[in-house]
Amino acid sequence: MILAGLGNPGDRYKETRHNIGFQVVALIAERWGRPLFQDKFRSHFATAALAGGGRVYLQKPQTFMNVSGDAVQPAAAFYKVSPADILVIHDELDLPFGRVALKKGGGSGGHNGLKSLTQRLGTPEFLRLRVGIGRPPAEFRGQVADYVLQRFSAEEASQLPEILLKSAEAVDLLLDKGLAEAMNRVNRKK
Repeated sequence: MILAGLGNPGDRYKETRHNIGFQVVALIAERWGRPLFQDKFRSHFATAALAGGGRVYLQKPQTFMNVSGDAVQPAAAFYKVSPADILVIHDELDLPFGRVALKKGGGSGGHNGLKSLTQRLGTPEFLRLRVGIGRPPAEFRGQVADYVLQRFSAEEASQLPEILLKSAEAVDLLLDKGLAEAMNRVNRKK
């Protein structure tokens, strides 16, 4: 399986809403014993060995969000990973801030990273871990692109560690119990 956390490379974007996928993959790597990331497939790429003997590839594309598929597809082709075994971790405007949800397939919802992946993989039928960043507040002046490329507010940043942990635990649950059970538990509204 490939876990691809989406984001944009460089310090300018490091702590922005659009880079939450990178942050989730970084936490997963930390929890899994810090596998060594290398520059591979136009990504920061690592291989993690699971307790049961399997392997999971961790990927943070360095291609910029709008062409994420240019990094993920070559890795999937090289390791012969089908789209059904790719989990894309990304920011989601259509979920309230802090909500986490798993799904398989679907549209892009205007998310250019998902559009790129669908184009390059030839199908939208990959797994998604959607991490809610919410829509811009009514008083926000600017485009949606401006909003997703902003850093989190101080209040949001204080909640981020809990959200990242919830996201990493959703990935663990997916790997341990499978998609149906993980969706049942993770997607349940509290």
